[in-house]
Amino acid sequence: MSPRVAAAPISWGVCEVPGWGHQMPAERVLSEMAALGCAATEFGPDGFLPADPGERKRMLADHGLTAVGGFVPVILHDPGHDPLPEVRAQLPAFLASGADTLVLAAATGLSGYDQRPALDAGGWRTLLSRLDELTALAADHGIRATLHPHVGTMVERPDEIWRVLDGSSVPLCLDTGHILVGGGSPAEIAAKAAGRVAHAHLKDVDATMAARVRDGGIGYRDAVAAGMYRPLGRGDAGIADVIAALSAAGYDGWYVMEQDAVLAAEPASDAGPAGDVRRSLDYLVELLSTP
Repeated sequence: MSPRVAAAPISWGVCEVPGWGHQMPAERVLSEMAALGCAATEFGPDGFLPADPGERKRMLADHGLTAVGGFVPVILHDPGHDPLPEVRAQLPAFLASGADTLVLAAATGLSGYDQRPALDAGGWRTLLSRLDELTALAADHGIRATLHPHVGTMVERPDEIWRVLDGSSVPLCLDTGHILVGGGSPAEIAAKAAGRVAHAHLKDVDATMAARVRDGGIGYRDAVAAGMYRPLGRGDAGIADVIAALSAAGYDGWYVMEQDAVLAAEPASDAGPAGDVRRSLDYLVELLSTP
């Protein structure tokens, strides 16, 4: 396994959204990650791993895993809400585990990812300013903050991604799935913004289903449950072109297998999401090993 390839609990259906689906226990998820040859993972949502930083580190180490970082959705656009204390409270777990990447998302303040409010000019000024403040806060602790464009957040569409890159100093977490579902080209953004990409989440996507999400024909969670995300190389996100663009730019960050899944129940011991993760890992490792 490439030392730059990591896993994420969302590929096993573990998600921060209430009512998302069955949540697999950490022991099984981490064991399956290790069995696939992964040496690193993102943290997953609050409650998945122990809250105590030392216990979290020990649990990961017991499975032969190190921590890459974690996904932290926070409200950035509301001038009456200060996100710094809640992000600051997350940093001890990052530091204890040696995780160096904070993956921020511009949360709406609403539940789930199926709707979002409109953002006015004042909201944009606040959001961009908060991103700079959080980037500086993380850097003071030796951690690199990134902004993750995400369906159902305040930064979803291509024009919103470019507005963040033009108006703030925060690096980009390039998520191929959310960029495509949001109406963008992952390969184009990877090529044009390679110098700002500090972290990568890899998903492959059924473009027809993604268009239904954009058009409001199906909600994001229901689209995921219906199979919108595919193993790498079996969808329309252009993963090979993304890897080529980042490699040409000298990208040396993490590639995180982060393909959202929704589970109805605990899978049988010989079934579940691990099969799709294995197919994606095989495809990615082949791409990374090809000159």
